[in-house]
Amino acid sequence: METTTAGGYYSVLGELRKRLAEPAPGRIQLLTGPRQVGKTTLLLGIAQEFGSRALYLAADTPVAASRGWWERQWQRAEDLAARHTAVVLLDEIQYLPDWSRLLKAQVDRVRRLRLPLHVVATGSAALRLGTDSRETMAGRFERLGLSHWPARDLVTAFGLSQERSVQCYVRWGAFPGAVDLQGDLARWRAYVRDSIVEPATGRDLVALRAVRRPALLRQVFAIAASHPTEIISLRKLAGALIERGTLATISHYLRLLDDAYLVAGVPKFAKHELRRRASPPKLIPLSNAFLAVASAEEPPTPERDPERWGRWVENACLAFMVNSGQTVHYWRESPLEVDAIVEGSWGRWAIEIKTATYTWRDLAGLFEFTRRFRQYRPLVLCRAEDRAIAQHAGAASLAWGQFLWSGVEGL
Repeated sequence: METTTAGGYYSVLGELRKRLAEPAPGRIQLLTGPRQVGKTTLLLGIAQEFGSRALYLAADTPVAASRGWWERQWQRAEDLAARHTAVVLLDEIQYLPDWSRLLKAQVDRVRRLRLPLHVVATGSAALRLGTDSRETMAGRFERLGLSHWPARDLVTAFGLSQERSVQCYVRWGAFPGAVDLQGDLARWRAYVRDSIVEPATGRDLVALRAVRRPALLRQVFAIAASHPTEIISLRKLAGALIERGTLATISHYLRLLDDAYLVAGVPKFAKHELRRRASPPKLIPLSNAFLAVASAEEPPTPERDPERWGRWVENACLAFMVNSGQTVHYWRESPLEVDAIVEGSWGRWAIEIKTATYTWRDLAGLFEFTRRFRQYRPLVLCRAEDRAIAQHAGAASLAWGQFLWSGVEGL
């Protein structure tokens, strides 16, 4: 049975340490996540902690493609496990042809021999999407989802203040390798484009043979990144594309972008499945870095461009909800609308996001929704100085910066 745990870098590292402290052999720990969020760094850290009991193997090197390499490495692993509990750390395993079958055979052998050997494997979107891995290794692995970094991880890794980390999360996203490039916009954009966006859209997804028209996929991503938090019908999206594509193809590519940790198509909240499926999605790029790459302008500030800043804050909050493993919808019955309907480990919330001064009348959609669906609590994310407006109207409130720092725990 497959189980999934999702979180930021440090929460996943803690969970992995806990699982590796259990008796071996256990299930394979399959670590998936976006590019450049620290999967390799995490494995190298575990290798350092295990010392001579760890075997780190990079499957994306030329030597890994040589004849007999796989068999030789597993003999080394068995030799280690013959002396003490050991761990094999397989990085970028999707580069090995038929990797799931190879890994299944070796893990089954480890189990038969009862060797005290842990196995951790990492991969990008191709690993997450591969249906053959679920079928071939059913019951043999647990999935750990390393999500885009939350603002809190920037403080732990780089010593930023809480306020600076939140501002960074909104204006630049939170890719750790790009933090020191934020003072040079051209270099920063080149890093995000060449190290994250292009490999994900041009190599990871194409490798699945699910993308017949890579140029169209890139255009769908570019439009989504240029229209954060907008509710866009497939027909409108198709009309904005330079290259023509059927609605079915565009819908398929949106799902792929979601599975590749790039863009979430947040569905409409509806009682009936058919109505939900027929409604246009709200497009949420899963890192605000993608917004900055898609824009010709500098990332906004509240003083210079308050309208665009508000949209970027809203996208950051919604992306944080999705990356935290919550189920997110939007609700709209014209003229009423709610930014996010959230279910999951945080509970059930109807959430409205306000970055400018508002009145209780601006919360009409929020209160109408919670009147109809009483299991959801109303929450307004706003500026700290505006919290009292929501509270006087009868809704919980939280400064949006505090929300990006600690989620609903800040209440």
